[in-house]
Amino acid sequence: QVQLVESGGGLVQAGGSMRLSCAVSGRSLANYAMGWFRQAPGKERERVCAISRSGGTTEYADSVKGRFTISRDNAKNTMFLQMNTLKDEDTAVYYCAATDAPWWSVPGPGDFKYWGLGTQVTVSS
Repeated sequence: QVQLVESGGGLVQAGGSMRLSCAVSGRSLANYAMGWFRQAPGKERERVCAISRSGGTTEYADSVKGRFTISRDNAKNTMFLQMNTLKDEDTAVYYCAATDAPWWSVPGPGDFKYWGLGTQVTVSS
C-alpha cells in the first residue's frame, strides 16, 4: 500500500512563493501518476495540477497556470508543487494524490485512488 505525506505548507504573504512536497513510501513513485488537489472552506475539492508517471505530461487548472509548477523526482520518491505569485484565493488545504496510469497519461480528477492527509496553505494580504 502506498503512503503519501505532504509537507511545506504554512503562512505566506500575497505575492510570495511556497513549495510543497509529497513524499511517497510503500511503493516506488514511478508507478503512479500524481496530482495536487486543494479544498478551501465551504468549497469543493478541485484538482490544481497533475503529472504523468514520466513527468513529461502535465495539466493545470486555469486558475494556477503560469504561477504553479508541478514536478517529480522518481529517484527520490518525491513530488513537488512550486507556487509563485500566491493570491488570497490560493488559501486551502492542499492534498497530494496518486493513481495507477500508463506512462504518459494524466488521469482525470476523479481517477485518483490514494491520498495524503493534506497541508494547510494560508495566503495573507
